[in-house]
Amino acid sequence: MGTDMDGAIESRSADGRWQMEFDLLDFRPPRDYVAWDCLFGVRGTGDVERPLFPGRGLPDDISEPVREHAHGDHQHSHTHLTWAEVCAVDWDEPLASRPAWYWTHCSDPEGEHLVRVTPTLREAAGKVYGGGLHLAPPEWPPGAEVHLNGAVYRPVVLTARMLAPPDEGCWAEVWSAMRDLAAERGDEHVRLIVWFG
Repeated sequence: MGTDMDGAIESRSADGRWQMEFDLLDFRPPRDYVAWDCLFGVRGTGDVERPLFPGRGLPDDISEPVREHAHGDHQHSHTHLTWAEVCAVDWDEPLASRPAWYWTHCSDPEGEHLVRVTPTLREAAGKVYGGGLHLAPPEWPPGAEVHLNGAVYRPVVLTARMLAPPDEGCWAEVWSAMRDLAAERGDEHVRLIVWFG
């Protein structure tokens, strides 16, 4: 059974009250466990030690329409963030202290990209570095690389830009909507609230 995300963008008016501006589902966010792990610490594999905005709960001053939708028997992992906090993110800062177990950097004729670690790659690494054991990238020696089927694989320490690029897909649209609202209301007066179920 899968997990789904829901949420809303709110803004604070001059009288200090928060009001719903957008339903997050209007942006049609995909079921993207990789981005959710990076941003909110939900559905992770353990490769992200420091998600950007994990488990903060619901704000006390949440708008009533959002409160009604956010509470339910199956909703969990509520969190929130302001546009000011999004602006402060260093998208290239490491999200962990070690290389990823499930991701690797790949160089092949098509270019450089992030790819999932496969059993075949672990087996190839084991033949080179581990006496036949299947080795994940954190178990490779420093500076190691594995050559397999015309590609070169290297361990990678993940960043937010790799997992949830701020200028691509639905998150670019969410950030753009928040940016536009913040231009009118101020960075601290625009926030995203999310939950999962």
